[in-house]
Amino acid sequence: MTTTPPRAVRLPARLRSPGRWAVLPAAVVAGAALGGGYGALKTPEYAATSYVIVVPGEKSDPAAALGFAQAYGRVATDIAVTGDAQVWAGVTAAKLRESVRAETSPDAPMISITARAAKASQAVSIADGVARSLVLNSSHVAGSTGVKVVQFSRATKPVAPVSPSAPLSALVGACAGGLLGGLALLVRPKRSAGRGEGRHSRPAAAPVGGAAVPAPATHQPEPEAV
Repeated sequence: MTTTPPRAVRLPARLRSPGRWAVLPAAVVAGAALGGGYGALKTPEYAATSYVIVVPGEKSDPAAALGFAQAYGRVATDIAVTGDAQVWAGVTAAKLRESVRAETSPDAPMISITARAAKASQAVSIADGVARSLVLNSSHVAGSTGVKVVQFSRATKPVAPVSPSAPLSALVGACAGGLLGGLALLVRPKRSAGRGEGRHSRPAAAPVGGAAVPAPATHQPEPEAV
């Protein structure tokens, strides 16, 4: 009993070419260089977080503090701009809006205010300035809301930037370059229209004077008489 040897798996011609595989390492190196350069040239950013808490008044429902905490978290940057936060932080209103993010908790009436800046001390000033604006605003309207905002924790000066470092950016760039290079290897180039057609077919008769000239007929020999 004879056994048939397994057929060898043949890769497509576009993947068997050694020159095409050079695209992959080139893409990885280019991505790593671009990512590392971006991480080295980009200005580092520091983040600082300040915490405030909403407490109910003597005649207020404790459950209302959670609702007001959600409301204060949504308008934290607006209150800071209309207050003195930009003066205390020494930044413009546009800079304050784009550098501050307020987050609330669904379980506790607490608001975290995170500020990002090119300097660690400036990030601390912005975060504490927004928190101070919330405290002052709540004290002005405490008679109508029944709650007030108090400082829970001041921002601490960050010791390291939160923006990605040059080695991390280079690693991300290398991964992205390798992915793009792999996709470029798998993409099949479009063939030009009509390539390979008509190599073995007979050309059609060309029109002459507006009328098609038929191809010459072949002479068939007459059958011989028996």
